[in-house]
Amino acid sequence: MTAEDGAPEGVAALLGTAAADRPSGVAIRDTDSGEVLTWAGLDAAAAAQAARLAEAGVTPGDRVALRLPTSADFVVGLFAALRAGAIVVPISPQAPAPELHRLLDHSGALVVLQRTAGDDLPEDVVALPPRAGGAPAEPVDVVRGGEDIAVISYTSGTTGPPRGVMLSHRALLANLAQLSQVQGALQATDRVLITIPLFHVYGLGPGLLQAAAVGATAVLSERFEAVRTLELCVEHRVTSITGVPVMYAEFAALGAEALGRGLATVRRMNSGAAPLHPKVLTAIRQATGLDVYEGYGLTECAPVVTSTLVTGYPKPGSVGRPLPGVELRLVDSDGAAGEPPLDPDDPDDVFDVLDAEGGTGLVSVRGANLFSGYWPDGTSGPGEDGWYRTGDVGYLDSEGDLHLVDRANDLIIVNGFNVFPREVEEVIGRLPEVAEAAVVGVVDERSGEAVKAFVVPAEGASLSEQQVVEHCAARLAGYKVPHAVEFTESLPHSATGKLRRLRLR
Repeated sequence: MTAEDGAPEGVAALLGTAAADRPSGVAIRDTDSGEVLTWAGLDAAAAAQAARLAEAGVTPGDRVALRLPTSADFVVGLFAALRAGAIVVPISPQAPAPELHRLLDHSGALVVLQRTAGDDLPEDVVALPPRAGGAPAEPVDVVRGGEDIAVISYTSGTTGPPRGVMLSHRALLANLAQLSQVQGALQATDRVLITIPLFHVYGLGPGLLQAAAVGATAVLSERFEAVRTLELCVEHRVTSITGVPVMYAEFAALGAEALGRGLATVRRMNSGAAPLHPKVLTAIRQATGLDVYEGYGLTECAPVVTSTLVTGYPKPGSVGRPLPGVELRLVDSDGAAGEPPLDPDDPDDVFDVLDAEGGTGLVSVRGANLFSGYWPDGTSGPGEDGWYRTGDVGYLDSEGDLHLVDRANDLIIVNGFNVFPREVEEVIGRLPEVAEAAVVGVVDERSGEAVKAFVVPAEGASLSEQQVVEHCAARLAGYKVPHAVEFTESLPHSATGKLRRLRLR
């Protein structure tokens, strides 16, 4: 897609195209505020806010943070910032002040779109409401696209605290094009339920932007509550659901009658961000005759890599095949294709070889949807040959479907949100009663994984699980707070002093 002057158009052009093609079509239904916006109405609201941002001094390439829940406000703010030529930095509206300040400082964002006053922001950061008010301003429409960065999405890295994944207009649009080629792809007539966070790349890309790309209606809900969400599906005649395993697990627990009634208009359900338990898939199929299609992705891939929609049938335990235009191979720890070697002397480096053709390996990906490296200097992006090693370990079955086994690093994924153990350990370690702490991920049927902390109390100290949890809750985002705390006399270490997380898991 290119503009009239030959420059590549970007993500903001999705809104302009939908407004031109379907001006009176419903773009957004915000189920919390009750607001309904047509594509023409959304286009006008974004244009007004883009002008407001320009008046506030935002210039092309500046970072604008979106600190907003899943709502019409988020959608208007997103397209407005992009139309003003800014780079969008989505941030959870529930992020505690220390985490918020770190992200603002690292990204260099000096403007934040949020519903509240900016009392909790750094002195040099300006808070603006998500919608423009007053008289119309001069229109602003900065064309940015191609390799220009559209979004900096923060995710916990494998070697330290959260890193900003630079997603170009090219990467985001490529993934939408790839998704459009799978079976049962989204259509303009669809009404898509999005009740996962739009500040997360899964809600943003396969959710909102995919709907905008085809002119479908996005039915937005800030919170997921199983009974209410099924009522919303009936009220708004939802045809497609972009969800995570915890949603489907809670749906399945309601029983066949409630599911059959609530999902009567649904034709497609997607699940990502964590493994879906086979019994949940079976329960929903038995109750409704519908399948839930699983996929695999990561922020660095904008985000979808594989899906069972590629073949059109779910396979319990598998996340499907690569999307059209995405290449996938398994490599060893040095990046060479083939079965990775085993090192029996270091359990942390061992990949268990399953009864599968070819054994296990690190998942490596290549495609136009890959990120441009980490903010600000583009480090650790795809190699010169275009391949990016994800750090996830998996195997391909005889039909070519990917099965994920484990991760080569210690990253914990809670409902699709990444948690780096060291960050949580450092927070726990600030308690004077703690001698040492270790954090690992444990299996959780609702969220895929949950954070568990092992704590060695200081000699003579008295410490409770509640104290540890409350201490973390005041300093970390909710999904990073330990789900369980176990006190122990010591932690396992190697001869060189390396913590053996594998033994804790």
